[in-house]
Amino acid sequence: MKVRDAILVLACFVVGYALPLRAQQKGQWVPGQYGLNAGVIPDPGFTYVNLALNYSSSRLNDSSGNALPNITGTYSFWVDENIFYYVPKHKFLGGYFAPYISVNVANGSLVADIQGTNLGLNGGGSGLADTFVEPVNLGWHFKRADFNVGYAFVAPTGRFTPLANNNVGSGYWGNNLTTGTTYYITKNKGTSANLFTDWESHGQRKAASTPAGQFSNITPGQAFTIEWGLGQVLPLKKDFSRLLQVGVIGYDQWQVSNNQGLTKGFPYYSSHAIGFQTNFIMPAKGLALFFKFEDAYRALSTTKGRTIVFGGSWTLRIPKPAKKQ
Repeated sequence: MKVRDAILVLACFVVGYALPLRAQQKGQWVPGQYGLNAGVIPDPGFTYVNLALNYSSSRLNDSSGNALPNITGTYSFWVDENIFYYVPKHKFLGGYFAPYISVNVANGSLVADIQGTNLGLNGGGSGLADTFVEPVNLGWHFKRADFNVGYAFVAPTGRFTPLANNNVGSGYWGNNLTTGTTYYITKNKGTSANLFTDWESHGQRKAASTPAGQFSNITPGQAFTIEWGLGQVLPLKKDFSRLLQVGVIGYDQWQVSNNQGLTKGFPYYSSHAIGFQTNFIMPAKGLALFFKFEDAYRALSTTKGRTIVFGGSWTLRIPKPAKKQ
C-alpha cells in the first residue's frame, strides 16, 4: 500500500474575527489551519471534517514587536468548523475537482485594558460565524507530489454591528486564492514537505466614525499567509491499517497592502509561529484524527499568542475500494 493513498485530507478552513483595534483591521484568514498534507485532497466521494480551533493571547505587540505596556486582559476565541467536500470520481484537466464549504460556529471574547483603543470593551459573541466557500478547487497527483489550487470567498453570515461587543462575523466579503503542495521526499512517500498559501482581498465594512453616531466604510488591507510542515508517517501495524504521522509545522502571515478608510496609514501587521502536528490514520475505514499546537515567536502590530487545533475527518469513498482477496 502506498503511503500517499493512506493519507486523508487533514487541512481545513476557518473564518475568524477582525481584531477590534482602532489602529488595525485584521483579515479573515486565521493562520494555523494547515500543516501536514497541505497538497492532499480527499479520495472521490463525500468527506466530512470537524475541526475545533482555539486562539488565545494576553499580549499585544507594537510595530517593532515589543509588548505594549499595561495589558491586563486576554483575547481569545473558539471556532468549530464543519467542512463538507464532494470529489467526483471523474478527472477534469488531469486532476480531481474538489469543492467544499465550511460552516462555522464561533465563540469569542476580548477583555483588555489598553488606553487609546476600544480594547477595554468585552468583545465577542457566539453563534454562526462567517462562511467559507471554495467552489473552484482542483487537485493533482504526481509521482512525487500532490498539488491543489483554488478560489474561495468568505460570506459575512456572522452577526456584525459597528460598535457592538457581541459580534461573531467580520462584516465584509472576502476573496481568497489558495494553493497546497505536498512533496514526497522519500520514494515510499513516508516523508513529506508541505506548503500552503492564501492570498486574501477584502470588501468594505462599516465602522464607527466621528462625529459620534456616524459611520464610514473601511476596507482592510490584503493579506498573504503561508503555512508549512515537515512530516513523517510511521506504521503502527505491519499491514498499514493504522498509521501515525508526526511533524514540525508553522505559519507566517503578512499584511501586504494599505487599509483604506479610517485605518489608512497604520503599520502593517505580521505574525509568525512554529509548533507540531500529530495524525492518527486508519486508511481502510477512511478515518483520521489530528492535533496541532503552534506558538507565535514574533508578531508585529497584532496579538502574540498560541493556537490549538484538533478534530477528525471521515470519507465515504465512491466508488468503494475493492476488497483484497
